[in-house]
Amino acid sequence: MYATVADMRAEGVTPAMAGDTRLALLLDEATRTIDRVTGWHFEPRSATLHLDGRGTPSLWLPVPPIRLYRLALHGEDVSFSKERLVVGGAPVSPGFDGPRLTFRHGRVFPRGEGNVTVGARWGYTEADGTPEGRTPPAIRRACMLLVLRSLSPLADEASLEERTRWRVVEERTREQSYRLDTVRPAVRPLTGEPEVDTFLAPYVKPPLPGAA
Repeated sequence: MYATVADMRAEGVTPAMAGDTRLALLLDEATRTIDRVTGWHFEPRSATLHLDGRGTPSLWLPVPPIRLYRLALHGEDVSFSKERLVVGGAPVSPGFDGPRLTFRHGRVFPRGEGNVTVGARWGYTEADGTPEGRTPPAIRRACMLLVLRSLSPLADEASLEERTRWRVVEERTREQSYRLDTVRPAVRPLTGEPEVDTFLAPYVKPPLPGAA
């Protein structure tokens, strides 16, 4: 999860508002929402992926690798030393243009379906002096805001008005009606929460060659 129960307590969420168990569930839900709308995940997670080779030196990846622990072609392990392989991954640094592996010395990833096995710790993290990096602060904040929004009284009319105010372009007080803007705002809607979307927008996964 991108934030903790302790983080939420520090934000002023009391046990009377939500117990630890409920907060943990809401944080997990917010984390899943962020993963879904951005296309990345922002903490280290271990997984083994089976990818399609394309007959090229570079293999684009669906998520940044933090640390490789296995690379195999057609089931046979191959070296992933720095002398043989360039890893474009995390912790992400300035100039990052997408996660990929690139063989040196003219070697290629042979064409095939699911013929490249990559076992690694994966995640879009930012440098903080540790080997695996940290969850970006903006992602952590977005997670906390999603939980805070879910704890607000959504059925309350004033709350609903506040949550849709950013879309209102016309009001007629006499008729007690309003019209919602159909034009996209400056930040593409992701969660329906403008403040949250502002934090998330820079982290949305761009289209990457060969990465699903």
